Amino acid sequence: MPMEAAAETILNSLGLPKPPARTRVVVAMSGGVDSSVVAALLAREGYEVIGITLQLYDHGAALARKGACCAGRDIHDAARVAETMGFPHYVLDYESRFREAVIEDFAETYLAGATPVPCIRCNQTVKFADLMATARELGADCMATGHYVQRIAGPHGAELHRAADPARDQSYFLFATTRGQLDFLRFPLGGLASKAETRALAAEFGLPVAEKPDSQDICFVPQGRYGDLIARLRPGAAEPGEIVDLSGRVLGSHRGVIHYTIGQRRGLGIGGGAPLYVIRLEPESRRVVVGPREALATRIVLVAEVNWLGDAPFDSAEVWEAEVKIRSTRPAVPARILPGPCGTAQVELAVAEEGVAPGQACVFYAPGGSRVLGGGWIARQRPAA
Repeated sequence: MPMEAAAETILNSLGLPKPPARTRVVVAMSGGVDSSVVAALLAREGYEVIGITLQLYDHGAALARKGACCAGRDIHDAARVAETMGFPHYVLDYESRFREAVIEDFAETYLAGATPVPCIRCNQTVKFADLMATARELGADCMATGHYVQRIAGPHGAELHRAADPARDQSYFLFATTRGQLDFLRFPLGGLASKAETRALAAEFGLPVAEKPDSQDICFVPQGRYGDLIARLRPGAAEPGEIVDLSGRVLGSHRGVIHYTIGQRRGLGIGGGAPLYVIRLEPESRRVVVGPREALATRIVLVAEVNWLGDAPFDSAEVWEAEVKIRSTRPAVPARILPGPCGTAQVELAVAEEGVAPGQACVFYAPGGSRVLGGGWIARQRPAA
């Protein structure tokens, strides 16, 4: 074999059989430190980097508010990073698509009495579908993001794994990534030991965002006031109703179901007696059902739209043993997953969990390991026996 052909088979740092100079990488740049460092790292390694920032929703700029993603200031910051590192940067207007796929879905989910996770929907639709299609049109060999997850080559293809730093792991928010998307995606920060290492790299590169704080809010929800947003998007949705206990006894009134979430304790306006929590929401009857904390305990969770990343087909086994997370901030717990029809599953938790809310994600992990096996959207839950 000629030496040139032999060299061509050597994989670069992104796992592709090309030298970096001949590898085109689209980097999804939010304007934050994470994606900026990814772009800078790849540019330093000699890759042909193209930075793309999506104009999704400019509420943060309108309010001159810190801590909001997708704002005009963030676009400016991404452009400055590209200029510093010497690669092209483009801004794509995805506002209409974002409103349709993320904001409208958010509103409808809330009106149905569920608790949505718009960041997952955004990854699932706008970022990992629409933007990826654009990257392919640009002739990119892959697309890189600043997410803290790991993509590891396995015997049956690319696998999705937790980040090396548990405190920064974002695998919960990427469970809906498909196998085809995972083949095309790269996550250069997933193996870093800490966020401090990322900021150190940003300082080393002289990036203008090295000390920029992380985004905390959902970009289109000012100060986390979900109910206010829904009231604007769906006038008349915030109709008052009754607060009742588990037996149906009226305890008080509320100003709209959209202002409450499963597990909520404060702000119920019910004084005296033992603490009460929101157990479920009944938007059809405009009722908020409250009860004692133990009524929040759930052992059986029904999920829909299952995305499976395991090696064998999901329905090839009657039961899958796994660990699952029912909220991003909760630790994974042992569970049994029973595949159902049409992309559904029943998840049996070994230990009862509190505050399991329809609309949230239930993410599956390999027992005792870091691999993400997939997940689904919580459709409903059953109280623990």
